[in-house]
Amino acid sequence: MGLCSSKPETRDDEPENHVEFSAGNVHLVTTKEAWDEKLAEASRGGKIVVANFSATWCGPCKMIAPFYSELSEKYPSLMFLVVDVDELTDFSTSWDIKATPTFFFLKEGQQIDKLVGANKPELQRKITAMADSVAHDHRI
Repeated sequence: MGLCSSKPETRDDEPENHVEFSAGNVHLVTTKEAWDEKLAEASRGGKIVVANFSATWCGPCKMIAPFYSELSEKYPSLMFLVVDVDELTDFSTSWDIKATPTFFFLKEGQQIDKLVGANKPELQRKITAMADSVAHDHRI
């Protein structure tokens, strides 16, 4: 299971390697206001939020990003967000992010689960379980 716990030292002559984290149905969150709006939208729609706290320099984050995007298309009943920990440093710190990627599962703004690291099988299992619980809630 891959995870990054600190930002590597980069030389000034190295170009930043930006990866497209917000493909598929993944929404890139760049401000605290955008986060609040997305959480309010999810609550109104009865959606569970999957929030991926990531970094552009993190190898495991880059590795899991296409899979996360695939899952976002497969499970439209959930809302998929990605937060760049370097763009929203203070906000990420408030979530006590110790390593990237860290995935939070939120219902009505409250954390109901968490996964640290780029563990594809576990991420798939948790997301499937969340989607199943949403489908079950709508049938009742």
